Amino acid sequence: MIQVYTADSAHRFDHGWLKGSHIFSFGDFYDPDNTRFGPMRVCNDDTISPGRGFGAHPHSDMEIVSIVLTGRLRHEDNLGNVAETTFGGIQRMSAGTGAIHTEHNPSEDEPVRLLQLWFMPRTRGTAPSYTTGRFDPAKLEGRLLPVVAAEGSEEVVDIAQDMTIYLGRMNAGQELVFNQKAGRRIFIYLIEGLLQLGGESLLNPGDSARIEGVSELNLVAPEGAFIMLIDLP
Repeated sequence: MIQVYTADSAHRFDHGWLKGSHIFSFGDFYDPDNTRFGPMRVCNDDTISPGRGFGAHPHSDMEIVSIVLTGRLRHEDNLGNVAETTFGGIQRMSAGTGAIHTEHNPSEDEPVRLLQLWFMPRTRGTAPSYTTGRFDPAKLEGRLLPVVAAEGSEEVVDIAQDMTIYLGRMNAGQELVFNQKAGRRIFIYLIEGLLQLGGESLLNPGDSARIEGVSELNLVAPEGAFIMLIDLP
């Protein structure tokens, strides 16, 4: 089953310094029928104005991933971590028993656009941790590149959940096939371009899809596409 959520169905907001959309229930936006997809709880597409950001706030028992698409994002937390991330960089914070952090745009003139993703961990009550990683943007071309996974590596950030986040840029007219084990889920968010799923559903920028019961998924980019695909339990 492929269930498409259009960009218009997302909760769009404009707070001046912060603009974007919430794909799932988040903050003041609550839809009892749209609170999760497997362990996935949040997919926010945020743009933060120069010199602004989220002040110190706590989290617990959540795997939080930030993927910077443009600009710079600065992270600080009570664990002593300080990092700046640009495109090609990934942040992962395992909140565990509790962590306090800030996320800020340090630029004086350039907005930062990021995808903020939250997942329930495999195990609750673990020690909090934070890490960053980088992938080579050139490796996104024409493929789905794993950037976050349960088993980390030099270019893949580890996460405490049985899942994998892929990013990819498909060329115009290109077709990819994603194969998956039975009983798992697929979440897709289209960042740019057009994407056809399974020969039927057509996604536009900002659209997402939640897919279950499909072991072989055909992806076609009629005019090219920049996509995020997440393999979930």
